[in-house]
Amino acid sequence: MLKYLKEFLGFKGPFLEEEDPMKKFLIVGLGNIGDEYAETRHNIGFKILDALGDQKELNFETRKLGDVALYKLKGRSIICLKPSTYMNLSGKAVRYWMDKEKVPLENLLIITDDINLPFGTLRLKTKGSDGGHNGLKDIQQVLQTTNYNRFRFGVGADFGKGRQVEYVLGQWSEEESTRMKERLEKSVSLIESFVLSGVAGTMNQFNGA
Repeated sequence: MLKYLKEFLGFKGPFLEEEDPMKKFLIVGLGNIGDEYAETRHNIGFKILDALGDQKELNFETRKLGDVALYKLKGRSIICLKPSTYMNLSGKAVRYWMDKEKVPLENLLIITDDINLPFGTLRLKTKGSDGGHNGLKDIQQVLQTTNYNRFRFGVGADFGKGRQVEYVLGQWSEEESTRMKERLEKSVSLIESFVLSGVAGTMNQFNGA
């Protein structure tokens, strides 16, 4: 209760200042704010965190640079962030909340769409290029490293030449929408496995699942 009161009164320190940093995790779902983007492929990061929020009965609150929800899982503190900076400036929100909550880089997880994977394919990686993804590109530039965990959710590549932007900013097909509930549940399980079991075990269990 004290940490929320401090925040309400303008306290600038972390919400969870009493916590061991190694037990803090920052889970960032990438997307664009606004109703017009809510059901687009590019917003799968938001959609996955919303599914986690529904499952855990979390309330996202509008804070600096994003909407944030907090919850505990077996002694770990999980900070869920949906940046409000728009996709191309995601790094600013990631850096701010990492610094504010003193979250170590290895406990950061970025959730993003990936056109190089078939729809619904889940893939966890510990490093890699931005793959042309503007959100990852900005995060890489701000953090000055490519060595951060990213959870890629496949959205497929059913588009013609020069129509990539239209595709990722387009809405899910009827078939994709039908499969979405099960894929979201699996995605939430992947996130919690990352927190509890670590990257290696989670990759073995979920990659390609």
